[in-house]
Amino acid sequence: MKQINWGFIGCGEVTEIKSGPAFNEVPGSRIVAVMSRRAEKAKSYARRHGIPKWFTDAQALVDDPDVNAVYIATPPSSHATYAIMAMHAGKPVYVEKPLAASYDDCARVNHVSQVTGVPCYVAYYRRYLPYFDKVKDIVMTGRIGKAINVQIRFSCPPRQLDYNKPEDRPWRLQPDIAGGGYFYDLAPHQLDLLQNIFGVITHAEGYSGNRGGLYTAEDTVSACFRFENGLPGSGSWCFVGHDSAREDRIEIIGDKGMVSFSVFDYQPIELITSSGRELLDVPNPKYVQKPLIKAVIESLQGTGNCKCTSISATPVNWVMDRILGKF
Repeated sequence: MKQINWGFIGCGEVTEIKSGPAFNEVPGSRIVAVMSRRAEKAKSYARRHGIPKWFTDAQALVDDPDVNAVYIATPPSSHATYAIMAMHAGKPVYVEKPLAASYDDCARVNHVSQVTGVPCYVAYYRRYLPYFDKVKDIVMTGRIGKAINVQIRFSCPPRQLDYNKPEDRPWRLQPDIAGGGYFYDLAPHQLDLLQNIFGVITHAEGYSGNRGGLYTAEDTVSACFRFENGLPGSGSWCFVGHDSAREDRIEIIGDKGMVSFSVFDYQPIELITSSGRELLDVPNPKYVQKPLIKAVIESLQGTGNCKCTSISATPVNWVMDRILGKF
């Protein structure tokens, strides 16, 4: 079995809760180095997780001979830079979603991956979770008949951090770093899941605005889109709504029923057909990225074939950039 020795570029919250520990739980995989521009942060993360090396320079981590694969967990604006750096060094990459802060940067990553022959995987881990596997199975086995329409609805109140001074706001509210506001951070999961079921979205239009005035990024978005199979869909996102409007829901309407589910709250899946209403509670693993990380590692070891690649992730950025009017 080929040993995969990971170097982490970035060691923020996502690596603490969703992904980091899983890399050491998969056979033939271990974390050997971590990097943060803040020395104390890198040193603390390495100490707490038993990682032998830490760096403050990404190139130094990539060049380390003990590292043969790189996990990039930084804000999206640096994803392309670090991914290209690693691939030029011949080291496979696993990148947090979205793949980059723009569709153009995604194209750059794909070009380098193709030229170098080094794979790049993207952390759309919800594709591999049992909860969403169940949703896909319901649709693909025809339990709701032929899909007729898809609707995404998401609304939440402002977060406390949203009221901070500009210099103290999270990077997710800085379009030059994140690609957009919260839409660019949360919508990728929703859009990727739907494209994983119905194929790529080939047409997309949208309107975005800043209705709350708390920050400069868009806080409200409405969109319509169409999949390659002709299925139409729509979406609405509001990140400054009243708590009474809080919602996390996708509805897939068929000619024989409907299935609805949440993307972030994991509320029970609701299936309605002529037979009645059924609620399905499907638990997910403790570390939600573990199933995908396992698939990535097995692919690198030559025992599997993970399809969550930069190529498959790029259509999400295309759709979001179209919705936000970037081109």
